[in-house]
Amino acid sequence: MTTPTRIQRRRTKGWRKPDGAIYVGRGSRYGNPTRIVYRPDTGGWHAEHDNGGGIGTFATATEARRFATDAFRAHLALDPALADRTRRELAGRDLMCWCPLPEPGQPDHCHAAVLLDLANRPAA
Repeated sequence: MTTPTRIQRRRTKGWRKPDGAIYVGRGSRYGNPTRIVYRPDTGGWHAEHDNGGGIGTFATATEARRFATDAFRAHLALDPALADRTRRELAGRDLMCWCPLPEPGQPDHCHAAVLLDLANRPAA
């Protein structure tokens, strides 16, 4: 058995979703309600909630992704039903989203990494 991994979804010609991988990005039931967008008018990366509320502005995309990932952890803590569904439905599965993969040795600031950890954590 291999360890489940996070896969960066792509639009490049010939790229195909690996068999069994599950998309957990925007539009899925597992999407992060906090998104980050670059705003040229401010020169910053903005964290926004799906309900339309602005949350904060960050100097770099990495800082914004870190914030959005932490916000997703808090979201899971406040939604035990989603956490339970994550454990049941995503355990042992590769997960896909659009976030860039981390450089070797760097932390993974992506909500899919949070889902992978939760889904594959040994029962307490």
